Amino acid sequence: MRLCFLVEEHYRHDGMPVEVIHQLTAWGHQVDVLRPGGSLLRMTDLVRAGSHDAWVLKTVSGGPGLTLLEAAAAVGLTTVNDARAIRGVRDKALAAAVGRGRGLPLPPTYAAARPEILLAEIPAAEYPLVVKPADGSSGRAVHLVSSPERLAAMLPELAAEGMLIAQPYVPNSGVDIKVYCVGGELYATERRSPLHPQRPARERRVPVPAEVAAIAAEVGEVYGLDLYGVDVLLGPDGPVVVDVNDFPSFRQVPDAAARVARAVLDLARAGGAPAPLTATVPRPQERRGPDGPPPLAASAVRLAAAAGETL
Repeated sequence: MRLCFLVEEHYRHDGMPVEVIHQLTAWGHQVDVLRPGGSLLRMTDLVRAGSHDAWVLKTVSGGPGLTLLEAAAAVGLTTVNDARAIRGVRDKALAAAVGRGRGLPLPPTYAAARPEILLAEIPAAEYPLVVKPADGSSGRAVHLVSSPERLAAMLPELAAEGMLIAQPYVPNSGVDIKVYCVGGELYATERRSPLHPQRPARERRVPVPAEVAAIAAEVGEVYGLDLYGVDVLLGPDGPVVVDVNDFPSFRQVPDAAARVARAVLDLARAGGAPAPLTATVPRPQERRGPDGPPPLAASAVRLAAAAGETL
């Protein structure tokens, strides 16, 4: 197969997607790599219908790669993930509105173009707040704000972040669960929350709790994602979704490069349609070939609002 990977400079040497590209090449597939942020792009030539079996995006939030992926999708080419789905989760304000509207357990979410609007209009009873950019990623500029006075002191720092979202803080142990979906299977890691950097916690693989598995599967359906990650907190009232990422790092997923590469090939052959999601124990790989390993087991605005272990 012939695949096109859109890779921003930020991920040029990152294991995900570099190792996936190497794996696909080792299996005999042709992989073209475009770096949208560092190249002059002749758009009409790049998106010629039939040039590639699928286009795959690994870019920073707000980078130019998503525009190119959307151009490919507009002329009927297969993209991984779906271009509209990516846009929907990278805008965290939009993702919160869609998710709560579809019944996902997300916190109540406020959005404002200027931080002083958040300060003026969010009730004091909602504090402490988690405030972050609506287009943020990788834990960038995520703040736990204890009071209106603290938010007032942060206004100059927040002013450069563009659209902001704010959510009431969900009490938790200081540990996040990151659930990855790849090839129709779920994997989970536990790691220290960026809101609690002082808490001693090492990143490690953990079983996927039944309730979390059901929510992670629903996230893919709600947002239309095939390869994705979900950040979950275990709050006093149950699991809460605090972030959704398209094409995440897949850290701690066993044999991640091969699994992601296989999922990309399967999606390319299926024209982007995702595999049914399962939450079963992955079977050992028994063979490899030119197509990869064997298939895996299957003003401030308040936004409206297969379980089992896989390791």
